[in-house]
Amino acid sequence: MNTYDEFQRAQMFFDARDYISASRLLAPVAEAEPGNGAVAELLARAYFHSAQLGRAEDAFRRVLDIDPGNGWAHEALARTLERRNRPDEAARYRKLAVAMGVTPSEEIEVSVTAANLAD
Repeated sequence: MNTYDEFQRAQMFFDARDYISASRLLAPVAEAEPGNGAVAELLARAYFHSAQLGRAEDAFRRVLDIDPGNGWAHEALARTLERRNRPDEAARYRKLAVAMGVTPSEEIEVSVTAANLAD
């Protein structure tokens, strides 16, 4: 199976809200395709939604390395840092997101599945 097929499979798991499985499939794809913004962003989102916040932070930073003008990624990194109890650092990224026209989201959706509990 090639990286595109693996990405498609991971997208299906993500859409089914199985974020752990999506992240497991996406991690090697992101490693094989380090400059692929779509892969990096989906991996970061999967980590965020599965409450793997350290990995989510690293992944959102990678998204910003690929595309520094991605306002949504600045907002997502801010939300991740807030969840990690680092509001001062988050504020910097939130300000950048707002300057780029992104409206801050008040709601954070977190999904916990049986797969999360098994790890």
